[in-house]
Amino acid sequence: MRNIAIIPARSGSKGLKNKNIRLLNGKPLISYTIEAAQKSGLFDEIFVSTDSIEYAKIAQEFGASVPFLRNKELATDNISSWDVVKDALLNYKKLGKEFDTVALLQPTSPLRKHYDIINGYDQMRRKNANAVVAVCEVDHSPLWCNTLPEDESLQNFIKEELIKSPRQLLPKYYRINGALYIVKTNYLMSTENIYSEKCYAFVMAKENSIDIDDEMDFIIAEALMRSNLN
Repeated sequence: MRNIAIIPARSGSKGLKNKNIRLLNGKPLISYTIEAAQKSGLFDEIFVSTDSIEYAKIAQEFGASVPFLRNKELATDNISSWDVVKDALLNYKKLGKEFDTVALLQPTSPLRKHYDIINGYDQMRRKNANAVVAVCEVDHSPLWCNTLPEDESLQNFIKEELIKSPRQLLPKYYRINGALYIVKTNYLMSTENIYSEKCYAFVMAKENSIDIDDEMDFIIAEALMRSNLN
């Protein structure tokens, strides 16, 4: 199979300015995803999709390909990552390059390891899947969550049968962690919903699933990295 990794990294950010190239433990955030893709040894092409010449230069310094920049129309807040991926695949086709699978690797998941990518592809082969999406266990069960009325009363906040139930007996819940999506390209280009047919979860460790969105996430990611280094 011919595999492409696509790393979406538009310039600017409402939450954290230029977070995709912000230094994390001394290196640009995007570099960790590029290096994980390289170390996996699975990809014929590692492409960074960006609208910024500055971002492109940084990506290329770390060994990624940027044969073309993203259109400005695809660099706004209301554009989905899958629109960006599909556009990239069409542009590569114009260059005479086609791929059997595409892995969407968000740069905001710097603790994702190369073996997470390898294991995700193994899951795809085992399941003969059209798509594999990484998930991790949630920190707190949604069964202990609810909305609050105006008077902030906790009456009926938790279902009665759960009040005396030990936490260990509650079912496990998982969330999509955003670190890894692997999709067969033919399937991707023919569907509007990758979760619809033969899409399977790949469970990642929580410590590898940090998704950087704000300042606190940066602090947590940096602390985890330093603890692993030490």
